[in-house]
Amino acid sequence: MANRGNKRGTTTRVEWPTVFLIAACYGAWLLVGLLVWPSYPVAALVLMVLTVALQSSLVHEVLHGHPTRNARINEALVSLPIGLLWPYRRFKTIHLRHHADEKLTDPFDDPESYYRSLWQHDDLPEAMKLVLRINNTMAGRFVLGPLLSCIGFVIDDAKAIAGGDKAVRTAWLLHAAGLVIVLPVIQFGFGLPLWLYVLVPVWLGHSLISIRTFAEHQWSEHPEGRTVIVERSPLSILFLNNNLHFVHHKSPTVAWYKLPELFRARREEWLRMNKGYAYPNYLALVKAYAFRAKEPVCHPALRRAPEPGRAFVPRVRARNVNGLGTAPVPAEPPKE
Repeated sequence: MANRGNKRGTTTRVEWPTVFLIAACYGAWLLVGLLVWPSYPVAALVLMVLTVALQSSLVHEVLHGHPTRNARINEALVSLPIGLLWPYRRFKTIHLRHHADEKLTDPFDDPESYYRSLWQHDDLPEAMKLVLRINNTMAGRFVLGPLLSCIGFVIDDAKAIAGGDKAVRTAWLLHAAGLVIVLPVIQFGFGLPLWLYVLVPVWLGHSLISIRTFAEHQWSEHPEGRTVIVERSPLSILFLNNNLHFVHHKSPTVAWYKLPELFRARREEWLRMNKGYAYPNYLALVKAYAFRAKEPVCHPALRRAPEPGRAFVPRVRARNVNGLGTAPVPAEPPKE
């Protein structure tokens, strides 16, 4: 009983480095728009790309229960969507579902999977198959990833809202409330055209994040071999040390600034645990996969069509974050 106050759910500790970084991110975004953009537009756009990417990483940190133990306070801290695209509550719902490690990469159960089942893939138009192959290269993911991860997701959420999904509607209403503040600041406060903001800070900001997400997960028979460790990178601060992604998956309640020390203290053990799925840095990934697909489009464990004559009832789950509807699930065979 005496130690109950030290448990995560009851402690009142605030992770101040994260609070300060959130304030610095939004403060930098505002100062760049107001002071740098009028005189140095190219530099301003580059800096805004970095702030959008950092804010995305901060949203990821916050949805895991940081920097306070109050979910509403945490949400409020990152409620201004300077990246424009993702409603916080929708991303939170999807991402926490993704953290079921035994289901990682499964296109039916992991909403962040880039894989498709073979039979699902075979139904796609040839042009879409080509796009998916290109998207599995690092260059393709950098360019196409933000677009693919947005369009289908928005369309499907619109259908969910039209179908009466109150949780999705609330998430988008809260997101819209944030955009009511952010968009006028960009257009009128900064004097930055919205189309340019979307094409450069928003698109390239999310493209930078795709460098991290490109190799985060792969299929492996062993669930712990599905999550990568990229040991070091100058981008680690931008990614809030999620280059050590396996460490994060195993310790999702550990603050971002503690992950490097946690990894160094048990480096060999971590690498052994994740079956050696590791790279020294992102440059190694660029050299190997800039223009070559790292993974097949079809999930290696789902490379067959439904059996002939098998009963099939489509059941499409929420569209995943890669802009592709999660696959219908075959029903059980009819009883004789």
